[in-house]
Amino acid sequence: MEGIKKSLLEAFIDAALREDVKDGDHTSLACIDKDSRDRARLIVKDTGVIAGISFAEYVFKRLDGSSDFIRLMEDGQDVSPGDVAFEIECGTHAFLKAERLVLNTMQRLSGVSSMSRKYAKLVEDLPVTILDTRKTTPLMRFLEKWAVRVGGCSNYRDGLYDWIMIKDNHVEASGGVTAAIQKVKSYLEATSKNLDVTVEVRDMGELEEAMHEGGIRRIMLDNFEVPELKEAVSLINGRFESEASGGISYENLRAYAETGVDFISVGALTHSAGSLDMSLKIQKHKN
Repeated sequence: MEGIKKSLLEAFIDAALREDVKDGDHTSLACIDKDSRDRARLIVKDTGVIAGISFAEYVFKRLDGSSDFIRLMEDGQDVSPGDVAFEIECGTHAFLKAERLVLNTMQRLSGVSSMSRKYAKLVEDLPVTILDTRKTTPLMRFLEKWAVRVGGCSNYRDGLYDWIMIKDNHVEASGGVTAAIQKVKSYLEATSKNLDVTVEVRDMGELEEAMHEGGIRRIMLDNFEVPELKEAVSLINGRFESEASGGISYENLRAYAETGVDFISVGALTHSAGSLDMSLKIQKHKN
């Protein structure tokens, strides 16, 4: 899983198994021989873009080092009902511990990748980048942002720590756009931190104020209507990166993209993504 730290992945898997298994899978312990092994298949039951096959392989091999994982598809492929993404042969106890973790995670990540692909394809012929936001599931952000990339969109900041974003609440609490930017400049100088800066503006007045003060990388044009956004992008004229945010849906995405804005941030890539239906079933033993 490109771009994902092993430590994050293992911490997530450990926490998820601890939540589900605790002192043991007592149903399996009670009715399945400890040396039993089985073969299962991941069957897709929906249309979309699959994500999480790499995750599934990691989980199964972590719980059973002797497992045989056979990939039949790759992350990022379009899928349809009836497609088989992979087969797994491993200890039955390990399989039943992993089953729900694998399914829940893959269904969620595939929903995010499917939503991201839908948005990306709509504007693939335009010079605009579709970004995700911090509107993610707590503790699953690193996985959901990976799924956004699988779907063809891009990540913004990972969190509050790696990019300075001056939003409306910061502006209000600081006493205005100019004051907020000036305080950020002083903070970066005092801490010797090398962080990119975005400032959110709500109207043309705040835009002109931000441009006059400078010292920022990107201007986020929040809740601008399409005609006003086009005017704002023209005013910025490449001096800063431009970003549209707020009130943007799949239905109006292309109209916003055609204004010439550099980036469009869309919370829906994660917060409105559903789950892609799939099942993970042990294959019946043949007599």
